[in-house]
Amino acid sequence: MRDLFERIHENKGPLGKWASQAEGYFVFPKLEGPISNRMKFKGKEVITWSINDYLGLANHPEIRKVDAEAAAEYGSAYPMGARMMSGHTDVHEQLENELAAFVDKEAAYLLNFGYQGILSTIDTLVHKDDVIVYDVDAHACIIDGVRLHIGKRFTYKHNDIDSLEKNLQRATKVAEQTGGGILVISEGVFGMRGEQGKLKEIAALKKKYNFRFLVDDAHGFGTLGQNGKGAGDEQGIQADIDVYFATFAKSMASTGAFIAADKEIIDYLKYNMRSQMFAKSLQMQLVKGALKRLEMLRTRPEIKDKLWENVNALQNGLKENGFDIGNTQSCVTPVYLKGSIPEAMALVRDLRENYGIFCSIVVYPVIPKGLILLRLIPTASHNLEDVKITLAAFAGIREKLNNGTYQRLSEEVVAST
Repeated sequence: MRDLFERIHENKGPLGKWASQAEGYFVFPKLEGPISNRMKFKGKEVITWSINDYLGLANHPEIRKVDAEAAAEYGSAYPMGARMMSGHTDVHEQLENELAAFVDKEAAYLLNFGYQGILSTIDTLVHKDDVIVYDVDAHACIIDGVRLHIGKRFTYKHNDIDSLEKNLQRATKVAEQTGGGILVISEGVFGMRGEQGKLKEIAALKKKYNFRFLVDDAHGFGTLGQNGKGAGDEQGIQADIDVYFATFAKSMASTGAFIAADKEIIDYLKYNMRSQMFAKSLQMQLVKGALKRLEMLRTRPEIKDKLWENVNALQNGLKENGFDIGNTQSCVTPVYLKGSIPEAMALVRDLRENYGIFCSIVVYPVIPKGLILLRLIPTASHNLEDVKITLAAFAGIREKLNNGTYQRLSEEVVAST
């Protein structure tokens, strides 16, 4: 018998093995100052392309006012207890009703967190006899929800409808044997690549196969569709989404999430979702703040328009300058470069220290070896000057990557350690 911690001593994990070189700079960095297009990193001002504050609401004066007033009135504890026992209020109901109406569903249910929320929704919707079919590039929260399922589950190739149909055929055979049903899961927008899920094509398969459709629209809610109703509205198939999920952590610049569906389904989830039944209610200050944020989504289309002005300027500028931004169909702006992990570290350090640009870096094992992904998140807080400076910076780092500067720098670091 071995000590439980022995494997931790031996294997830190694919990302953990870089901790001594990466922590505090490449991972767990400390951005300081008000959430905005420009913040401080290591004492220097940087243009910040790594905050999911799509609509720039985090420091909007009207939002800050409501948040402050709610905190002063209720503190951070009220209401105490789980919703089922003592944590239910008229304001929670009001927010749920307004969210349901906004996304064109009969009912909605508030969730404390996005990650926990979608994971628990999946766990509650399916039984051991049911089959889950989901996109192979689904977010970790979906994968963890699927892992809780003790029945059959199949992945289909990313956004590949032929692959989905083959797996629906497999799932149908299993469900016919077990007497269960089928749940298909996609994202509205895939947060790493920025591609919209092929929701319209998936929904069309309902005419041929008997399944229910769950969409995680974390990146689509607030950014796509009429007034930010999401990817389902953008693609004209919101009615075909059986369970719609969105988080407050991105466009709403807050904490919490919600699911929306037919009332019967929401009632079932309310009375069976363990992560909500046995957890403290979402704090009133967050609920009040979410009501104000939702009001701004409905009534201030100019905010979303400004977001897309910045998105289009950045993405078009990158493409015109020969950068590979993949097939993004959303605000998420990936820039693909070729290089090793040490080169990626040298590149990002240069980008932050000498060009004043802060964006997220993604390397193997999240993406294939030999690729570097720089992920930019334009927001309504950015401006065209930010875009201009960033395009010039990216031209500079590409030249250094191509002429071997970053390879030499990475070799010097290795030699000195």
